[in-house]
Amino acid sequence: MSRNDETMMFRVEQEERREVATVLAEVHKALAEKGYNPINQIVGYILSGDPAYITSHQDARSKIRKFERDELIEELVKSYLEKEELVDN
Repeated sequence: MSRNDETMMFRVEQEERREVATVLAEVHKALAEKGYNPINQIVGYILSGDPAYITSHQDARSKIRKFERDELIEELVKSYLEKEELVDN
């Protein structure tokens, strides 16, 4: 059987998770640099959907808006549960 006949598995999830995590870290840093409480601001954005909670410094606002809010919540919950060893990776 040639390689072209085999079914290939394509997984975006891990790459997307890394991208969401990276953007959250960048947004956190940008908010801190501007003197905001990053956690409060990110939570405000996630709960309300109002991008005004996120600074435009370091392009943070446009970066975080690349993702739906439910994607951000999903990454945060997964990361927390994995860190606490409550679920498998």
